Amino acid sequence: MSAAKPTYSKGLAGVIAGETAIATVGKKGHGLMYRGYSIDDLSDKCIFEEVAYLLTRGSLPTSAELRAYQSKINGLFELDGTIRRILELIPKDCHPMDVLKVVAGVAGTLYPEKDIADSAETLDIADRLLAVFPSAIAYHYNYHFKGRVIETKALSSDDCIANHFVRLLHADDPSSVTQDMIRCVNVSLICYAEHGFAASSFASRVTTSTLSDIYSSIGAAIGTLRGPLHGGANEAAFYLINSFTSASEAEQGLLDMLRRKQKIMGFGHRVYKTNDPRSAILHRWSQILSDKRNNPKFARNDLCQIADVIQDTMWKQKKLFPNVDFPAAMAYHQCGIPTNLFTPLFVCARTSGWMAHIIEQRANNRLIRPTSLYIGPQLKPFVGIERRPVSKL
Repeated sequence: MSAAKPTYSKGLAGVIAGETAIATVGKKGHGLMYRGYSIDDLSDKCIFEEVAYLLTRGSLPTSAELRAYQSKINGLFELDGTIRRILELIPKDCHPMDVLKVVAGVAGTLYPEKDIADSAETLDIADRLLAVFPSAIAYHYNYHFKGRVIETKALSSDDCIANHFVRLLHADDPSSVTQDMIRCVNVSLICYAEHGFAASSFASRVTTSTLSDIYSSIGAAIGTLRGPLHGGANEAAFYLINSFTSASEAEQGLLDMLRRKQKIMGFGHRVYKTNDPRSAILHRWSQILSDKRNNPKFARNDLCQIADVIQDTMWKQKKLFPNVDFPAAMAYHQCGIPTNLFTPLFVCARTSGWMAHIIEQRANNRLIRPTSLYIGPQLKPFVGIERRPVSKL
């Protein structure tokens, strides 16, 4: 019997590329669980640090474990002087995702991974990156756009990543920060923390499979997440929402875009078939923040109405549901987060998931090296340089 012919699936759609115990994505077309816990329970009952602990350590922390973990993260918020100086030198108009790529690389030179088999060192690096990334984003933003040099130390003994990021971001106007904004960012971090073999997580696993270091794997993941078909979709979704001035204009404009067969970012999903469970969670927070009584400075009920029209029109016309990026765009905007910081905040969350994948890949490693389907020319006679035709390029 001849060997089975390898199957080909463009974009690896439907291909099982490995085993994981980290998350279940799209079970029965809609579910999402982190290590057996539903995203609904985690987003409703946890702070992000609990979920990061769950992903990187394998279980939810006890009260004592959570206090110790938060204390460790809080102690790592303060940026090294070298990182601060580099953030000041990076151009103002550089995309913040490029800023994070630089920060990951610099951190790798300041705190290099010495032994990839040392699990304690692996967790130390994970915790440092979870603390450094939000501080770096806020520092670069304040320095270049607000003309402020901020301290990135923990704000209090019970500080958390969501609170730390939001308050540092709005360091020039602390009174604008509400508890609802902090809770919304906390929930978004949980929703964005992990998502199976998504492109960036798979990129981190491919790099890890070569026995490279953590910083290289995280750098590969950040570069992959930067694309609009992955993490950058939340930015594209907001630009779409903000391009319309009214609900009626949004409906007509969207219909025109669909007639021109333009891609509408923030809708549909490769894995989910009926809905994205994270979408409803962040849509609720977007609605909460649209009420000026809860969010006096940043509430935008008018844009939320436009977003709802876009969502309804996409369902009526294409039967496409919003994925997490669509409501996240409105939620983040109403937290006063600049649009080009949406995807970097995604990095702050997904670093916990990437680290879980790096740890899992290392535990049962095999170099990831798929084959390809060659569609080029067959063997041709070599042509000397004097007889070669002029290129048509």
